[in-house]
Amino acid sequence: MEDVETGWVGAVVRTEKSGGIHVVVLEDRRGKQRTFPLGPGFWIDGSPVDLVAPRRPAPARPTRTASGSVAVHGVRARTARESRILVEGRHDAELVEKVWGDDLRIEGVVVEMLDGVDDLAHAVRDLAPGPGRRLGVLVDHLVSGTKEWHEAAAVTRLPDVRDHVLVVGHPYIDIWQAVRPSTIGACAWPVIPRDTEWKKGVLTSFGWPAATQADVAAGWRRILGSVTSWTDLEPDLLGRVEELIDFVTGDHEDG
Repeated sequence: MEDVETGWVGAVVRTEKSGGIHVVVLEDRRGKQRTFPLGPGFWIDGSPVDLVAPRRPAPARPTRTASGSVAVHGVRARTARESRILVEGRHDAELVEKVWGDDLRIEGVVVEMLDGVDDLAHAVRDLAPGPGRRLGVLVDHLVSGTKEWHEAAAVTRLPDVRDHVLVVGHPYIDIWQAVRPSTIGACAWPVIPRDTEWKKGVLTSFGWPAATQADVAAGWRRILGSVTSWTDLEPDLLGRVEELIDFVTGDHEDG
């Protein structure tokens, strides 16, 4: 490339922005470099050319959502269905949103929080499930013989609504445990004595602040922030959430 005004001849090394303008750096055969403004005033092989800055390619859009589903671009979120997914608390809802949020918006599924699962059957009745209005419920620590297990069993005995409700759960004490410990740099989730508040015991075991509820909230933000996709979660949670999504998005089958 030759700069017509100065006669400088060199190979294009790079383009960059300097002092608010785009420039090109030319290097001659002795390795010396000079900078020139981009635009007209250059020759190549005896013919005049205008130099322009290269266009940066648009960042590639992700092909998969955080849940591993095929990403769908340019589609507006569906109007919310009557069907719902219920989870026990804020942390559960935030984790489901982070990993499955894109999928749920495309499907028009709203996630609502329960204030625990005490008298789950009463909460289900109040939400009036029925044809076209299915409820999927995600329960923590759904292990045979536990309080949660008995609450879930009570829902299956409800007349008229049980065909429109699916209660599933994972075996973990809290949704925190559904995050793979390696995601936060731990070998395993610690075993906390029964007389110790579980979340504060976990934070203390990790050496994180644990004195107040603000510390608990900060600890959860740290855990949630480490989650980037479904690969950071345990299979026992992944399968149950996918099961609930399939159930509530099949509400057209109710009639």
